[in-house]
Amino acid sequence: MMKVCLMNDSFPPVIDGVANAVLNYARTITEKRGECVVVTPEYPGAEYDYSFPVYTYPSLDTTKVFGYRTGLPLEPRMFQRLKEENFSIIHSHCPMISNLLARSLRIAANVPVVFTYHTKYDIDIANALKGELLQEAAVRMLVANVETCDEVWVVSRGAGENLRHLGFTGEYRVMENGVDLPRGPVSPRAAAEAAAGFDLPEGVPVYLFVGRLMWYKGIRLILEGLAGLQTAGKDFRMVFVGGGGDEEEIRGETERLGLGDKCVFTGPLRDREKLRGWYSRADLLLFPSTFDTNGLVVREAAACGLPALLIRDSCAAEGVTDGINGILIREDPAALFAALDSLYGREEFLGQIGEKAMDDLYLSWEDSVLRACDRYEEILADWHGRKRIAPSAEELSALYSIQDILEEMRNRMRQQWGLRRYPGGSDRGPENKVGRR
Repeated sequence: MMKVCLMNDSFPPVIDGVANAVLNYARTITEKRGECVVVTPEYPGAEYDYSFPVYTYPSLDTTKVFGYRTGLPLEPRMFQRLKEENFSIIHSHCPMISNLLARSLRIAANVPVVFTYHTKYDIDIANALKGELLQEAAVRMLVANVETCDEVWVVSRGAGENLRHLGFTGEYRVMENGVDLPRGPVSPRAAAEAAAGFDLPEGVPVYLFVGRLMWYKGIRLILEGLAGLQTAGKDFRMVFVGGGGDEEEIRGETERLGLGDKCVFTGPLRDREKLRGWYSRADLLLFPSTFDTNGLVVREAAACGLPALLIRDSCAAEGVTDGINGILIREDPAALFAALDSLYGREEFLGQIGEKAMDDLYLSWEDSVLRACDRYEEILADWHGRKRIAPSAEELSALYSIQDILEEMRNRMRQQWGLRRYPGGSDRGPENKVGRR
């Protein structure tokens, strides 16, 4: 029986697309194809009640900088425990700390490492780290980590192009993510219950954004386009589902533009049925992001028959045809306003586009992960008989280089943000037990 080790720098209670992907990989593998263990940085107070074990390791609180905690994975007890699990294969979903741990475990356990590139990490790096040298060091670490994996997957063609742009020269395979929402909208009653308590008048279009509230998600484009719609005298409601580091600024901008009474902020939604209710209640998903490599929320919306407005040629728009199964615009507030203005009052037309999106774009997590498991088997068949008792000279050189870069990043972070050092010289938070949770 196959036993898979899934590694990622985020996992619930963190809510993001990659954490959701790892959770659904773990659930599907456990239910359908074998055993699974998730390995992730610790989050104080987090409790894991799943059908699969979750192993955690010490972490550094960098949520104010990156939005996530940074793991410190080289903990001997945890590493020894992972070696004893006898994994068949390791699947890393983050090119930074998780992949560093995956590489080390591969050497010890003599099993292959698959890596999935989910998002444009260079943009995250540029937003989080100030200084060109530090950014370049982080990108070098990322690419060096990825290039040592035995197989590289990307979630879209655009994700692969971004990885090439960073300097990756190897081969990659497109393996699309799925969604964990069932096909079809909820009942009108359930949709109304999900939106209960918010000012959503009947007959007024409801636009929806789902994701982290960060400017690089195209939110400024949304607000400026909606300001034009308001100037044209057309009523609407804009619902933002999610949270993020730019939320306070985004709320302030809605007030500055005079949109405060038309914008709803629900905060993050962990209840998937409530989220499904919002997808079913809205008339159009606004997702003008050129950052996202897959646009998982576009597929979630399609599952509920909700069409999406997207930027032409963006990764999120892959597989979308304008006016057929989605709405495509150029990356410009005037274009967003023009599209909303032309679609205003055409709910039946939007419904037809949503139905076509459901037919063309929907992919369940079960189908996506079972396809991944089939590929695991092929990788393992090719791997059989290989000996990787010791790393090559090239691997050792890259590993030492990455450790140097990681230490440089930690030192710079301490200087820039005054990260607290705990007794014993550690950068992590208060001691938590490492191991099975």
